[in-house]
Parts: sequence; structure tokens; C-alpha cells
Amino acid sequence: MFPKFYPIVPDAVWIAHLIQLGVKAVQLRIKEASPEDIERDIKASLETCRTHGCQLIVNDYWRQAIDHGADYVHLGQEDLAEADLKAIGKAGIRLGISTHTDDELDIALAADPDYVALGPIYETTLKKMKYAPQGLERIGEWKRKIPCPLIAIGGITLERAPSVYAAGADSIAVVTDIVKNKNPEARVNAWLAL
Repeated sequence: MFPKFYPIVPDAVWIAHLIQLGVKAVQLRIKEASPEDIERDIKASLETCRTHGCQLIVNDYWRQAIDHGADYVHLGQEDLAEADLKAIGKAGIRLGISTHTDDELDIALAADPDYVALGPIYETTLKKMKYAPQGLERIGEWKRKIPCPLIAIGGITLERAPSVYAAGADSIAVVTDIVKNKNPEARVNAWLAL
């Protein structure tokens, strides 16, 4: 069963730190790193996750996810177009796909994903988005259309989480509310308690 919440973090150091708190799934989203650093972070993250019974979701780097036996690979629409879905499936790796529009949802569902991510739900400061906030209503619309878990992402704080779950999200992926928090450990504990 997919957890109700998981953090998205930039490196293996974050994973090693947060996993001690009881996180059961975590996404490794590496940006702007050398191929050697990417390899090292994925391998170290997987070792840590296996030791602690945590599922690792590797963002984008599907080849390395296959090489090291990740639990999941998460792909954006551009990466989805270039990924070898047969190789991912053959390796036994589950697939998550980002969506923002109805057309993207159709493309994602054609790939038979294990989960679909919808975002941004709220305005986000993490990165410049070409999509307006989806809002809570869209969560319910997506949930009625998909046969797999729905992950909500984007601008979601602990305080907003109950409304996001009530709208139909199966899980919430969180970046800024954790990695930009003054006390990320306390925030993760509060998320886990929720």
C-alpha cells in the first residue's frame, strides 16, 4: 500500500536523515548533478531505504533506477516520451507519472502507471510552473478518472493537507514544506502523525 505522505528531497544525505523518523516512502529528485553524483546518490539512497524498509522513488533517472533496483521511477511528461517503459516494467519497477492537463492524463494512463501525480495543487515557489494551480476540485475529477492511486503535489502544507485528502488524494508529495522548513524533522513528524 502506498503511504499517505512522502517527502521529495534533493540527495542521499536528506534521505539518510529523514528516514530515521519513520518515513515509509521518499522521492529522490536530483537536479544539476554530475553523472557520478547521480549514481552515488541513487545507490546510497537505495541502500538506506532497504535497511529501513522504505520505498525509494527515483525521479527522472529511469536507467539508474533499473541498474540499482529502485522500487519506483517517477517521470514527467518529457521524460515519459523518452523512457523505455518495457525495460522499466521488465525490471519490476513501478511507475509514477506527472500530469497537469487532460491530455497529459490520457498520455499517462496509456502507460499503465502505478500512480498518477497531479500538480501543482496550489501555487508553488519551488520552481516556475507553466501551469496554474489545479485546485481541490481537480483532485476529485482526476480521482474519478484513474484506476490507480492519485498523488497530489505543489504548494501543499501540513495545514492544507486535510482538505487535499478530503478532495480525494490518496497521497501527498511534499517538497518545500519539508526542505525549506526551519525544523524539517519536526515537520516530518507532524506529517507522519497526520
